[in-house]
Amino acid sequence: MEKFGKSQSVKRVEDVRLLTGHGRYVDDIAPTDALVAYFLRSSVAHGEIAALDIDDARQMPGVHLILTVADLEEAGVDIALAGTTVKNRDGSRGAAPLRPLLAKDRVRHVGEAVAMIVADDMAAAKDAAEAIGLDIDDLPVHMDLAVGGNAIHPEAPENLAFDWGLGDEPATKAAIADAAHVVTVDVFDNRVIVNAMEARGCFAEITDGRLHFAFGGQGVWGMKSDLAKHLGMEAEDIRVTNPDVGGGFGMKAMRYPEYICVAHAARALGRPVRWFSERTEAMLSDNAGRDLTSTATLSFDANYKITAYHLDTMANMGAYNSQFAQAIQTDLFAKVLMGTYDVQTAYMRTRGVFTNTTPVDAYRGAGRPEAIFVLERVMDEAARKLGVDPWTLREKNFILPAQFPYTTVSGVTYDVGDFMQVLNAVARDADRDGLAGRKAASAAAGKLRGQGLCYYIESILGDPAETTTVEFVDSGAKIFVGTQSNGQGHETVYAQFLSDQTGIPADQITVVQGDSDQIATGGGTGGSRSVTVQNTATLATVEIILAEFSAFLAEQEGVDVGKVSFDDERFRIAGSNLTPTMLEVADMARDAGRDDLLTQSARIKLDNRSFPNGAHVAEVEIDPETGVVTVDRYTVVDDFGNLINPMLAEGQVHGGVAQGIGQALTERVVFDEDGQLLTASFMDYGMPRADDIPVIGFSTECTPSLYNPMGMKGCGEAGTVGALAAVSNAVIDALEGTGVKRIDMPFTPHRIWEALQEAKGNSAAA
Repeated sequence: MEKFGKSQSVKRVEDVRLLTGHGRYVDDIAPTDALVAYFLRSSVAHGEIAALDIDDARQMPGVHLILTVADLEEAGVDIALAGTTVKNRDGSRGAAPLRPLLAKDRVRHVGEAVAMIVADDMAAAKDAAEAIGLDIDDLPVHMDLAVGGNAIHPEAPENLAFDWGLGDEPATKAAIADAAHVVTVDVFDNRVIVNAMEARGCFAEITDGRLHFAFGGQGVWGMKSDLAKHLGMEAEDIRVTNPDVGGGFGMKAMRYPEYICVAHAARALGRPVRWFSERTEAMLSDNAGRDLTSTATLSFDANYKITAYHLDTMANMGAYNSQFAQAIQTDLFAKVLMGTYDVQTAYMRTRGVFTNTTPVDAYRGAGRPEAIFVLERVMDEAARKLGVDPWTLREKNFILPAQFPYTTVSGVTYDVGDFMQVLNAVARDADRDGLAGRKAASAAAGKLRGQGLCYYIESILGDPAETTTVEFVDSGAKIFVGTQSNGQGHETVYAQFLSDQTGIPADQITVVQGDSDQIATGGGTGGSRSVTVQNTATLATVEIILAEFSAFLAEQEGVDVGKVSFDDERFRIAGSNLTPTMLEVADMARDAGRDDLLTQSARIKLDNRSFPNGAHVAEVEIDPETGVVTVDRYTVVDDFGNLINPMLAEGQVHGGVAQGIGQALTERVVFDEDGQLLTASFMDYGMPRADDIPVIGFSTECTPSLYNPMGMKGCGEAGTVGALAAVSNAVIDALEGTGVKRIDMPFTPHRIWEALQEAKGNSAAA
């Protein structure tokens, strides 16, 4: 890989700034004279608002504004937050109930915003909130992940948000009926709270007659459009910025009520207004992740080749349609429905259910982790029930290299892959041959050891189009990008890539992101799209720069443009000793009055998406006396195609694996029967800790993608996609022979210990 990226592990340049306290997050840059916003939230999960008296609160000292939904409507604000809907199996659309910016007539989950108070400081705002007379008449709650129960929305009488299907159901059922072997497994994917290091926050101000809105997000252009829509403003009168962002994970890609309310307040008052979520407030109001249950059936012929796959999933939407929720659990899930297996007969049915809980939306992976988790869990259970080695079962069913390009049952065309190459590599790196010895050593110590495999594939998502602009300045060059770093190392990788293509020293390249005034368009960050799509745009921009600079040099030297070449560091002119660098040519153009050459831009659109894939092998040890699960070994071999910066790719995988281990072992959102969130602080919600995460072995096997000129595949979410099933399969393997019949994530010590005790009791009673 000589040309594209050179695959060098360059250390992150932004880390010095971030780790020494010089990061510039929203709270760091908010105007010092900004008023403070605070939201009064519902303390009950479902009820009619009988009274909302704000008169006394409005008279409290330091209070500048109190807003209810009636105030927003009176001011002409569009109160309806948008949410995608999908087509139901009967051809109708999924339910689309109103999700108001502030509760209208009824509250539907604990933490739903009812009113916003804007005051001089937080103490005054909270005092005013205490003075608001809010009276809610309780209504029955619906907490079950099932159709039926007391209706939360009139648009969904049975609390059914959608009923979606994909594939050939009659053919699938027929294939299952005729199969030599059939295995059905129920799989539960627990709800998690995203818990970004930096909670959500924003500020808004009026500057020179325009609205400036800054927030911690995953892109600025969707927010700009939303502000224009909700506030009835012209887009050119709005500037949106993202400063440093402390983690997004999909959760910060969505729109939230607080943002529109804060922007409206700043406009109404003519004063800057700021809002920052407290941690428990975030747990109550941030969109949650996962939370679905599936019944999966695989059928096999006599040689253990898969003949059909049937999947019936129930997905929790929470109280409202969040922005992408319906699409995530249907279309995005289905993109990798059959993973890496050669299966053409399948049917997927997904029903979304409204419950009186916080809305659910994208969390690192957006449908792909859910799909792979279910498929790889049922593959392992099938191997166990059929008496087949789980590695062998996968080998028998892999799509072979000669079958690419391969169109899946869901209509997605994989371009390239060599899954056996990756599987063999992970067997070597994980020391599969040494497992028996390690199991024996664990048994001698009174422990249970198990190994779990997950082979995943994912599709990069998000906007396939992106723009890069390069501007030459006296000190070097600026690169303007349409993505948004949330901590992934974009400042490093974009500067590194441009440096590799142009010879401009990386320390003379400034990455500019997250400013709708400086960058006209952009797709933001999400779906593992950033490096692949953005660097493709950069490559196109560099081609324009080379053409323009070559033509300029030819004109200056009086030669044909064909005699000018560039060797990644310097221009060469046949018959001349002149060998200027890219920056030197920019200086020459500036001196010649050719400022038109100093800013170049290109916008590209990828025709197809790439498909990163890989194998995760987890090895766990369980102490049966305490139920404690220790992830003792963890090995990953990924096929990310060509890499720009292997070190950053490995860091992304480490972070994703840590999130997956967290969900598998410790994280679980718990509501009581009244809809109260019982895990609303870090005292109650089990975040993974450093000693829960092992040393993670990482290597790559490369089959370059055919769908972009650099052969890249994206890696941002891969760690999480593979980790859930790998750890789960390892735990189930360790419990083999103990009598435990079923156990679901998270595999907490209490849950493991209880299952083992129940199994012992059953054995004694038999």
